[in-house]
Formats: sequence, C-alpha cells, structure tokens
Amino acid sequence: MTMHTLLIANRGEIALRIIRTARRLGLRTVAVHSDADTGAPHTRAADVAVRLGPTPPAESYLSIPALLAAAKESGADAVHPGYGFLSERAELARAVVGAGLTWVGPPPEAMDAMARKDTAHQVARKAGVPVLHALGNVRGGGWFAMQGDLSFPLLVKAAAGGGGKGMRIVRAESELAPAIAAAGREAAAAFGDDTLLLERFVERGRHVEVQVLADEHGNVLHLHERDCSAQRRHQKVLEEAPAPGLDPLLRQWLHTWAVDLAREVGYTGVGTAEFLVEEGATPGNGAWFLEMNTRLQVEHPVTEEVVRVGGQRIDLVEQQLLVAAGEPLGFTQDDVAVVGHAMEARIYAEDAYGGFLPQAGTATRVRWPGSPGIRVEAGLEDGTVVPAAYDPMVGKIITRGADREAARQALVDALDDTAIGGLVTNTGFVRALADSGAFRDGEVHTAWLDTHDLPAPDPGPALVAAAWTVAADAARDGGDGWRLAGPPADTWVELDDVVLRVSTARGEVRRDGEPPTSCRAAGGSGGLALLELDGVTARFVVDVRPRSVEVSTRGHTFRFTRPGGSRAAEADLSDGVVVAAMPGSLTRVEVRDGETVTAGQALGVLEAMKMELALVAPSDGVVRVRAAAGEQVAARQVLFVLEVPDA
Repeated sequence: MTMHTLLIANRGEIALRIIRTARRLGLRTVAVHSDADTGAPHTRAADVAVRLGPTPPAESYLSIPALLAAAKESGADAVHPGYGFLSERAELARAVVGAGLTWVGPPPEAMDAMARKDTAHQVARKAGVPVLHALGNVRGGGWFAMQGDLSFPLLVKAAAGGGGKGMRIVRAESELAPAIAAAGREAAAAFGDDTLLLERFVERGRHVEVQVLADEHGNVLHLHERDCSAQRRHQKVLEEAPAPGLDPLLRQWLHTWAVDLAREVGYTGVGTAEFLVEEGATPGNGAWFLEMNTRLQVEHPVTEEVVRVGGQRIDLVEQQLLVAAGEPLGFTQDDVAVVGHAMEARIYAEDAYGGFLPQAGTATRVRWPGSPGIRVEAGLEDGTVVPAAYDPMVGKIITRGADREAARQALVDALDDTAIGGLVTNTGFVRALADSGAFRDGEVHTAWLDTHDLPAPDPGPALVAAAWTVAADAARDGGDGWRLAGPPADTWVELDDVVLRVSTARGEVRRDGEPPTSCRAAGGSGGLALLELDGVTARFVVDVRPRSVEVSTRGHTFRFTRPGGSRAAEADLSDGVVVAAMPGSLTRVEVRDGETVTAGQALGVLEAMKMELALVAPSDGVVRVRAAAGEQVAARQVLFVLEVPDA
C-alpha cells in the first residue's frame, strides 16, 4: 500500500472503527480532537492525537485549515473523513489532494455532482434512473409559485447534506411558507447552504439503499441492499440487510440503477444510492432514486455482516483504503453473495419519550452487550462526556442471524444487555421498537414512527429491583436501610419519597397500600442481575450510590433518589414556565418583555445540534423574557415566564 500514516478527520465511534482496520493493515493512525474531546476514546486508540481547536465544530472538525495543519504536524500522507462533518464536502477533498495527500473517498467532481440532491437527480435522469418530480432551487428565505404536478402533501428538503436536517412535511398551503423558512435556516446552519427542494411526499414509503464499490480501473459493482425504513423525523433508527419483502425483480433493478449511477458520475470508492420504494412497487412503478451518499454510511456494518466475497466477510473501510491507494478490486460481481440477515440499532443521547431532544452529559456507567456474535461500534465508556456541540449518536449495536427473525431476536437480547447510566439515551426506545409486532411483521415505513407512539416505560419493576438491591446490600454490609428486629428481618427502603418494605427471607417487596411483589434472585454476573418478579425473570443492572440508585432494564434507565439525595429542579410548565429542554442556543426571541400573548403563540426558537425547537406559550398571559437572543442556555434553564391573571 502506498500510504503509511492515516489521519481520521472525525471523532467517536467511526474514528475508532477506521483505526481498527487501518492498524490491521499496518498503517500508523492519527486522531484529531477539539477541546471537548481531549482524552476521548478515539484519541487514546490512535498512535498520535492532534488538537484541532476549541469545541465549536467550525473551529475544529469543520476547519479545513486546522485539519491540514494536523496532517502536516503528524506526518500523515492520507486522510479518511469518516461520516458527518466534512465527509461529503468536495472542498476538503480538493484541499487534501492539493496538499499532496491521498484522499480516501470519491473524486471531488463526483462529490460535487452527487452530494447535492438537485444535481444528483440530473445525473440519475441521464443514467435512466427514475426520480420523483421535484421543484428545485427554492431558497429558504424566498417564495415561489407551485408548478407542474406537485400537490400536497409535500416534502421540503435541503438540497445539500443529509441526516434529516432541513426537512419538513407540509400538508397544506398555509404550512408551506413557515416550513420553507424553517428548513432553510436549519439547512444553512447544518450545511452552509439554504437551497431547498420540494417533492411529493410518499406516505408509506420504504427507504432502501444499495451499497456500491468502484475502483479507478473501471470496475463498478454492488454489495446488495439495506432497508433503513425505521426512521424518526427522517433520521434512521434501525437498519437491516438485506431488505425484506422486496419484489425480486425490483431488487435486481435497484442494484442495476445504483451501478449505473456510479458509472455515470465516474465514482470510485464506497458509496450508497438511496431509493424510495412505495408499497407494492414494481420495477416500472413506485420506486425512485432519492440521493447518493458519497461516503461510508453509518449503517455499513449490516452489509459487512451479511455480504461474502469468495466466502469471506468484506471490510468496507479496507476496500476504501485499497481503492484510494490505486489498487483494483480483487473480485467481481459473481463473487459477491449474501448469507443470513443483520440488524443495527443506533444509540443516541436523546430523550426518545420527550420529543427526541438531544441530551448531553457524562456517562457514569456503560455496559455494552458482550455475547458472542454481537458487534458493538461505540465511542462511549465510563466517564465519557457527551457534549452538546456534536451529533448525539454514541454507538451502534449490530446482530446477525440465519434469517431476519433470528437477527431481530438477537438484537432485542443485545439491547436487554445494554445499560447506560448518567445519560438519557434512546436504548429502551429502540429495544421497544425492535420487539414490536409492527417491526417484526415488516409494517414499519419511513413515516411510521412519526405517527405511532411506543408505550412509555413502566418504572415499577425498576423500583422493585432498586429496593431489593439496597436491602440486600444493607443485609450484607450492615449499611443504611431501616431494619426491623426479630426474624425474619425486614428492611425499609425509601426511594423518590416512596417507602418500600423488603423481606429477602419471604422474597417480597411491598409498597404501602399495594399487593406485594414476589422477588427472588435468579442469577447473573458481570454487573447484570437476574431477578424473578412475580414469576417473570428480567435482567437488571443496578448501580447503588450513597444518594441515588440507577436501574437499567430492557434498555431503559431509571434514577431514584435516596433520603438526602438532590433532585434536579424541574419547572412546572402548567405554571407558565418555559424552559430549555436541552442545552443549546436561543437563536430568536419573538416577543418583548411584558407583552401579552395567547396560548400557542411563538415565543422563540432554541437550536441545538443543528436542530430547531419552537418555543410556544403554554397559556394566555403576560410574558417575561428571561434569556436573550443568541444566548447559550443550559438544559432546564428558564427562558420565559407567563404571568397568568387570576380568574
């Protein structure tokens, strides 16, 4: 291989993923980091770590001069962009090549053509690939007249970038102007470009994407497809390979279209062609090209888990490096086969039952599944700080099985074995989704999660497990807990102002006024406890601290305070207090202090992780503004107070 030292222009789990393959190939690795990531896992895993700059992405991970300076300082002769940040920016590719370094990615010209949805559609038409009718070049701050066969519902989407940023569903003309304005602002913040597209919104579409691989010698082939239909707000949650339930002929056409696109644009390296597939689609109707991702995809592990080349698993990062080094593909399309089924769950630091709002903080306890055959790609460990400045994804859990149902069951089990403390994550939410009948039966489409609610977690079993563990610890160590004299001794445990009576001898936990819950230890190891509650065995990870108990079960984590513990102060929205649901920037204030407002009126806009959250008045009243536009605010900080006159 012609390269010797690889700089990874990224952070977190993808940086760790690239480092592993590069090291196996004998390459020296260079990690980069902002001040927020000093000492992060990816910086410790690399041979060298170089500081880029302060925490804000524009001054660190999005700074091309800083990245080139880091490459020069570390002696790197190649750059891998990972995904996110600058991975689809042709400017970085040109700068890397211009500095005499090897760019691990497609040619800048192909990136220019395919990284934007509007120009990518032009390439697709030229290649004979069907696309949805769209109105292009709509500016975020402008207006236009409806044209052609466009009708509601519409999808407003950013022409640049991806990840669900700058996208809005519009069902009526009255919603169109505000959606264009909001999507344009979000696109400008995320991608530096507020150009938008308008296209027909397909209500029950499936998101099917085809992995392509091409070298500099004219070889282009596909590595089959993935289904990424489980999405919330256009952001993928669960992915799988191969795509289930596709018409066999349509599957072949999707593969062909993806290869034709790559050939048309002169693509090299690893890329993904994304398609929208309508319910009941056939090759001639109901399937359209959406966009092409000119980089490695977040969900690439599910392809690696099922694709075999000459009977061996494929490593897509290795293929990227080999192609970048100028080597031809060492196999043909006939050598590629699919064996089994794989699924991936994305783990985000977000409140899935509170509007999917991003979260930040420090992970106090992290347990990833360790069963054989389970693959974990994560940059989160005990003590890792998750900053508000970056994308909230902290890891991925990948499973495989002989068929789809085996892979799904393995994923549910793996999520049961996952516990993240000190930080709110979506682990329990994705576990509930993977375990749902709708996902099991293949009924989940791209809009399903936006129109269906999964049941909120029940804290009852976790409370019982917490009380049982505290009582068992007290009995063993003579610790706190109130003991009653005489056999059999009982222990009284107070959690969240609830007093529970625990009898380990009788095997029960009783809450005043309620029937007892039978409880007995059923085994467990490595921090995982198996408890049988009323005859049902469940898995729990319990972390007992002097002033709190944290319990993780079925992916959900519950925190209970003990006597003397401090609860986070929470504003009561019913009293007219509007708080920041997440740390971020109060980008706009729409009202004046002392102004009379009505319920539902816009008060301001909070932005965090390139996402906008509208703040509205919870009731009629006189508003008091407690923060200024442009101010960086903390989670739960009071932003507005509504003074409501007495009736």
